[in-house]
Amino acid sequence: MSHEQLLNPATPPRRYVITGGPSAGKEAVLERLHARGIPATAGEPAREIYRRHRDRLGRHLAVGDRQAYSRDVLEAFVAEFCDHTAGLWFYNRGIPDGYGWDAFFGLGPYPELEHAARTYRYDAVFVLDPLDDFESADDLVWAKEREIRRVHELIVQGYYDAGYRPVFVPADDPGRRVDYILAQIPVPV
Repeated sequence: MSHEQLLNPATPPRRYVITGGPSAGKEAVLERLHARGIPATAGEPAREIYRRHRDRLGRHLAVGDRQAYSRDVLEAFVAEFCDHTAGLWFYNRGIPDGYGWDAFFGLGPYPELEHAARTYRYDAVFVLDPLDDFESADDLVWAKEREIRRVHELIVQGYYDAGYRPVFVPADDPGRRVDYILAQIPVPV
């Protein structure tokens, strides 16, 4: 597929999710997409919302704070989905990620999440297989390795529960992961 075909903004919206648990390498893959001029989410909306909640509370979120956080993240994901009206777009996480994160914190699906997962559909979901190590200078590092694996599994299950058949992207160099992802995308007509 040519770069021009892939990036043709005159095509109907094509929406692709890049997801996975903590330490899957999403940030590096999205940076490579940006470097290639491919439209994608800048930053990580859920992380920014987390920081706002944490700053307001003066502490990290406790389980009791997670419902409000989850709803704020859902609202941001729906807004980003609706803002994209033509051409290709890669999302840093998608609406069904909420299933996995909420399950990790012992929360069940709520009506707004169920409605959004049915209404706002992505063309494909790319799940980044976890990397072998977990290194981050980020202030949000909170999970032990077994928790990281569990969150990853719950996120994947959330996409299956929402009716998706995720494409699994092997752990590899970010550039090769992007090549793999782009090879899975059909040429627009």
